Amino acid sequence: MSVAADFKARLVAGEPLLGTFVKTPHPSVVEVMTQTGLDCLCLDAEHAPFDRVDLDRGVLAARAGGIPALVRVASAAPHEILTALDLGAAGVVVPHIRSPEEAKSAVRACYYGAGGRGYAGGTRASGYVSPPIGERLVSTRAETSVILQIEDVEALEHLDAIAAVDGVDALFIGRIDLTVALGETDPKAPRVMAAVADILAAGRAAGRTVGMFTPDLTEIPMWRHQGASLFLLGADHAFIRAGAVRLRADAGL
Repeated sequence: MSVAADFKARLVAGEPLLGTFVKTPHPSVVEVMTQTGLDCLCLDAEHAPFDRVDLDRGVLAARAGGIPALVRVASAAPHEILTALDLGAAGVVVPHIRSPEEAKSAVRACYYGAGGRGYAGGTRASGYVSPPIGERLVSTRAETSVILQIEDVEALEHLDAIAAVDGVDALFIGRIDLTVALGETDPKAPRVMAAVADILAAGRAAGRTVGMFTPDLTEIPMWRHQGASLFLLGADHAFIRAGAVRLRADAGL
């Protein structure tokens, strides 16, 4: 089983998975992060300056290190999803999904078929060979993790319908965007916490995996109890900064 297929199997089975965001568009950073024992990395092409070449090198470094690389794409536009998956990403985190129609469109863009992902056999995703089309259709289904990010007020009105869309592997709670969208500044505000709980409930009802970012690691047991299993926490920038601050303090100089 490929690394990507193994990750997807663990994701849909609801196994506890821990990853982090990579904000620095350089393969050396990804290479270092593959040595950490994390379950996955998520290259953040939505909020960090990743272009197509940066993603190409970052995904290559992750694959060389044997760790699945997700890409949080800049938008749900089909060409953004196509780029990430053709480069060999194990899956995509698609931001700002607000309706079942948008969820269906995102899933369609991840897979080959009428109105879906454009077919190319000789990509990194296919090992630079052109396998029989039928074989590639099957392997893509097994290897591509489709994770839809819930972070808008509009989405809260359609949670059950979004979670029920065929082909969705997981919902991901964008806690900070959700906080701002709800008119709050504290991610622990009661309205935010209630919305997070509602998303988890919708995921449970539909049998979908639910993942999240949380700024407070002490919350993890609580969210695990409510069904969350994928956690993308922290980012390389924060680790670098924290390490330097700790060095300053520990050195005593």
